[in-house]
Amino acid sequence: MRITNRLRLILILITVGGQALAQLPPVFRETFRKAARGEQLSRYYLTPQRIVWQSDESGKYVKNGQSILAAGTGQADLNKGNYLMLTGSPSHTPGIILDFGKEIHGGIEIVTTINNDKKMGRVRIRLGESVSETMSEIGEKGATNDHALRDFTVALPWLGKIEVGNSGFRFARIDLVDSDAKIEIKEISAVLIIRDLPYAGSFRCNDERLNQIWLTGAYTVHLNMQEYLWDGIKRDRLVWVGDMHPEIMTINSVFGNNEVVPKSLDLARDITPLPAWMNGISSYSMWWVLNHHNWYLYQGDLAYLRQQKEYLVELLGRLAAKVDHSGQETLDGHRFLDWPSSEAPQAIHAGLQSLMAMTMQAGAELCEALGEPATAALCTETLARLSKYLPGHNQSKQAAALLALSGLMPAEKANREVLAVDGVQRMSTFYGYYMLQARAKAGDYQGAIDNIREYWGAMLDLGATTFWEDFNIRWTTNASRIDEPVPAGKADIHGDFGDYCYQGFRHSFCHGWASGPTAWLSEHVLGIRVLEPGCKTVKIEPHLPGLQWAEGTFPTPYGLIRVKHQKLPDGSIKSQIEAPKGIKIIKK
Repeated sequence: MRITNRLRLILILITVGGQALAQLPPVFRETFRKAARGEQLSRYYLTPQRIVWQSDESGKYVKNGQSILAAGTGQADLNKGNYLMLTGSPSHTPGIILDFGKEIHGGIEIVTTINNDKKMGRVRIRLGESVSETMSEIGEKGATNDHALRDFTVALPWLGKIEVGNSGFRFARIDLVDSDAKIEIKEISAVLIIRDLPYAGSFRCNDERLNQIWLTGAYTVHLNMQEYLWDGIKRDRLVWVGDMHPEIMTINSVFGNNEVVPKSLDLARDITPLPAWMNGISSYSMWWVLNHHNWYLYQGDLAYLRQQKEYLVELLGRLAAKVDHSGQETLDGHRFLDWPSSEAPQAIHAGLQSLMAMTMQAGAELCEALGEPATAALCTETLARLSKYLPGHNQSKQAAALLALSGLMPAEKANREVLAVDGVQRMSTFYGYYMLQARAKAGDYQGAIDNIREYWGAMLDLGATTFWEDFNIRWTTNASRIDEPVPAGKADIHGDFGDYCYQGFRHSFCHGWASGPTAWLSEHVLGIRVLEPGCKTVKIEPHLPGLQWAEGTFPTPYGLIRVKHQKLPDGSIKSQIEAPKGIKIIKK
């Protein structure tokens, strides 16, 4: 028998496993890499936790529904049991909505029984991040199949199983399509596709609401750590460079070094030849620099940073040329901070001015590490020019936060005039992280924690298990929870709200850029602040406003830092700190 190159490769891998990869010719190694691009992803099969809704309670059209809540094996068999039966008629299309208990990324597996006719019928599957989304039609209130199919019809096999779907969801609706069909289903499982990573970082305190918020932010990013670092697992399954920044900070705080970050940063670089802006957005090219600065600070991988040298130097030169003689930024491309600020050009100008200053500061430090004194000097000189011009914040919390973080405006002034005004009104899930950071820089830790409890906590109160693409506290008035059909007289928190690109059901309910409180709580409540690349020097300065104690861990290239802080009766804080060898700890 003639053996093809592909078959020879398969036989080698079967015989000796992946260890033979290094011995293969380059063309074979490249073939294997392409085939195994998702090798970091694991699969888990989840049993439904409850039936949310079914079209028929009489037992005529939907029978033995509770059987579908039993844990399955994923294997069809010859047993004849009491399984879920869907029976169609010209007057009734039977259906059922299942809750898997938590937002996941993946699809659905359906196992059928021997009791079915061999001419099997079809089912319509609707995956939803809310119950109401599973009850929608494409085009209704923004319901969409954009980026990932979540509403589709499939034929089921007789005495077998089928696995379909690749989206973000918590709920699944299964409807019989053919009115003359009767289908018996043994099992329905959700297929979770995820990187099987330990949560090396941790956070606990005496406020369970904050604990849940920290963990929810971590899980939100975890789901988006697919082959690349995505923005959302239902819609926006893309590498958006600016949106990655809060995600990277969460990864630094929870998972530590992971290949998904450099892989995604490199993808953005490789598909964006200069002088183009990343994602077509000038600020996102600046975020690329800031992402590299933070990744190098936390992970200390100088060899990886050197791979960015040529592109980084040219990009910094291009950015410096976008500052005029008076110190004002003159960036072109799509001028963008986040969606809620997108109709405020003066706020965008203030934000871009601030981001430019932050980028020049970061660029100078990176170029010094890379031995590029000329570009480091260019960045320093450009920063000095930028510092001579202070745009107005225009009462924008996004602009005020960046002005404070860049040092163009005193943080105390930005907090007093804008950030501390009207609670969590005018916050956003993306730039909420920088609002929290600016409030911390102003010393207003209590105000920041209050914002976290009220703003991110409100999503949990509505049934969220991951944080959303955007959120406006005004939406909560008379709103339904996401884990129930919308009661009469209530507003649909998913279908009735949203704006810009995220109207109604198009709104993503798992967006990594919303994870900011996770990184913030680790940095400011646990007090773990990295001062030197690779975590060689770390300052421990906890803040416990309204808290009695906090404890947790933090991943570094040397191992875990462990801290435990206890507030004493006199208001002082007693700390226990354990750090690996190689890390210098500076205590407040």
